[in-house]
Amino acid sequence: MPEGKAYMNPTTMAELGITSAIEVVIAGKKKLYFESRPNDKVPQNEVWCNTDELKTQGVADNTIATVRARQVVGSV
Repeated sequence: MPEGKAYMNPTTMAELGITSAIEVVIAGKKKLYFESRPNDKVPQNEVWCNTDELKTQGVADNTIATVRARQVVGSV
């Protein structure tokens, strides 16, 4: 799986209003950003990312995280 990409179930993406990017928050402190892609093989309520990338970011197996649509703040 390529770095910087996250795969999610299309139904979950629609429920969360995710169109192109996600923000993953670990323990309310660490934030990671990924480009999101729909994939029917991903079970609902799961996010698949590059395992090596997560390890280098300090994310361990079974880490609980908050996933939401990435909010881009910029000028109008």
